[in-house]
Formats: sequence, C-alpha cells, structure tokens
Amino acid sequence: MDGFQTKTPARPGLDYPFGETVPDVGDTMEVAPGIHWVRMPLPFSLKWINLWLIDDGEKGWTIVDTGMPMPDTKAAWRKIFADKLGERPVWRVIVTHMHPDHIGNAGWLTRKFPDAEFWISRLEYVSCRMLIADTGREAPEAGVSFYRAAGWNETQLQSYRDRFGRFGRAVSQMPDAYHRLSDGDEIELAGERWQVISGNGHSPEHTCLYSEALNVLISGDQLLPRISSNVSVHPTEPAADPLKDWIESCTKLKRKISEDVLVLPAHNEPFRGAHKRLDHLINGHHTALTRLLRRLEEGPKRVVDVFPAVFGRKIGDDLISMASGEAIAHLNYLIEEGKAARSRDADGVDWYTAA
Repeated sequence: MDGFQTKTPARPGLDYPFGETVPDVGDTMEVAPGIHWVRMPLPFSLKWINLWLIDDGEKGWTIVDTGMPMPDTKAAWRKIFADKLGERPVWRVIVTHMHPDHIGNAGWLTRKFPDAEFWISRLEYVSCRMLIADTGREAPEAGVSFYRAAGWNETQLQSYRDRFGRFGRAVSQMPDAYHRLSDGDEIELAGERWQVISGNGHSPEHTCLYSEALNVLISGDQLLPRISSNVSVHPTEPAADPLKDWIESCTKLKRKISEDVLVLPAHNEPFRGAHKRLDHLINGHHTALTRLLRRLEEGPKRVVDVFPAVFGRKIGDDLISMASGEAIAHLNYLIEEGKAARSRDADGVDWYTAA
C-alpha cells in the first residue's frame, strides 16, 4: 500500500498549473479536454487520492482509480454521479494498480453500473485476488521468519501476527472478470488514443496512461511530484530486486513521455516537469544506496540498523513494516550488484556487510 512515502518539497523546475486550486469532495474540476479531477479522502497519513472521471462521449464515462470503500467516499461518488453524468452511465473502470486506495471501490462501482467493464493489468488483478485470499488467515511462518531476519523484536513480530490478513477488508468484493491492460497497448479515452506504459517496483505491473495528442499522463503512483512511492521487498519473494525494476521503469517512462507533459498523479497536485522529477527520483535512490553502502562498511548491520542511512531518519513501529521492505529492497539491490553480502545467524537474523 501507499503510506510510507518520503515527504519532499516541490523540486525546482516543476510547475503546478492549477496552483492550490483543488476540487471539493463530491465535485470535479476539468484539467484537460474531457478529463475531470476527482479528489477523495484517505484514512491514513497520506490524506488524499486523485481519481479521474473521463468523458467518453456517447459510450458514457470512464473512471480511472476508485478510492477506498469508505462511507464518505461512496457518498461523494453518488453526488458526482447525480450531478455530472447526465443520462450517460459509467461504462468502464480502469485501475492503475492493486493498492486499496486505487482498487478499493472497483467492485462496488462495477456492481453499481452492471454493464461497466473492469480494466487492469494481469499481475495487478491476480496479485489483488491473492492478497484477498489471505484475509482472515493466521500469519504464515514464512512471514514471521522474514521479519525476524530483519531484526524485529518479539513485540513487533506479534504485531505482524495480529495485523496479518486484513487486505480484503480494505477493498470491496472484486469484479470476477477483467479486461487486460498490457504495456504498449493503445486505448481510447476522451476521444483520443492513449498508450499504456507499464512500470514495476512499486507494484507488480502498474499502468500509466499517456496521450501524446493531449500531452497528458495519468501516472498513478509511478510519478508523484512531492513524495516518492514505496518500493519494497515482501515476505512472499524475499530475494526480489524491486528497486532495480523501479529505476528501470522510471528510465523507461522518461523515454516515453515529453518533458512538458501534464502529469495527473494519484497524490499531490497535477504538474509539469516530468523528466526533472524522474531524474530526481532515480538520483534519490542512488544517493540512499551510497549512504547505505558506507553504513555497511562500518561492520555487519541488520535491516533495522540501516533505516537512518536509507531514509535519513529514525523509524517508529507504526512504519516499520514498509520501512523494512524498502530497506531490504536497497540491500538486495546492492547484493545483486555484488557490493554487499548477507549471512544469517543461529537466531535467524540476517546480517549485511559490504562485499
């Protein structure tokens, strides 16, 4: 999920064409021809998510991303439907990726509009269904071992056990079928052709949508102006290298889009200056990797010991899960580069050293 995201100030070279003007909850604001900005509240430290209502002419309306299935969000959607749709229905729901603030209301919306199609990439759909299947299960030993290896204490491990299996409670019942979105596909939105650009690292197969004609990018969490998206290793794939995937995805996105594209992000305000922001995101991770390697050169470290090097600050127990996942992502990257090594002690704790 989103939530552990590093707060950064607006970068030099970024332009916010709408300033501080934002749509009220339950209202919309047109930001490009046929593309309407919808803003919904979130129940955690990241307070808002941007969603997009798109006018597809005679077909009806497309929704891109859905918000979480909270009473306030559903009430706001109902107001928008009453005030904005006219006689045309929602005919399609597109989801950029499977985190609950993006996919949470997808099932509710497709049941409210029974003829609406659900569009998402395959890995996002399957991953979401997999996590929902864990709802109500006890925490697996593989997960407990994963976080014990990171250096968690028994109180933190018990908290993981207590919280495990809650994903399904944060999403409405998923649609039972979907239309697959793949990298390089072209689809029609607002009367124009849009290219699907897939990314990895923040989620398995994140979808961005780019219109060259409108010079607009719907970026989801792949490109945000003020915060950097969480890139984590999870217990299900402990040797994964999502940071490599993330950096490669940012590099690919920079090749595909124009510098002056209007970026419609999932969080914070629409902006221009995409290439500068992508460079900053990539360079930020390389800076963290340099700090991390210096930390490892001091001697063996556990995952929980390297948080200040990766994030520049201490991490509380409320963020330790996502912080551990992102720290392991950086450590795995260094291991794959041949710059670090890992060994496990008799207590099942991993220790990392500079290679």
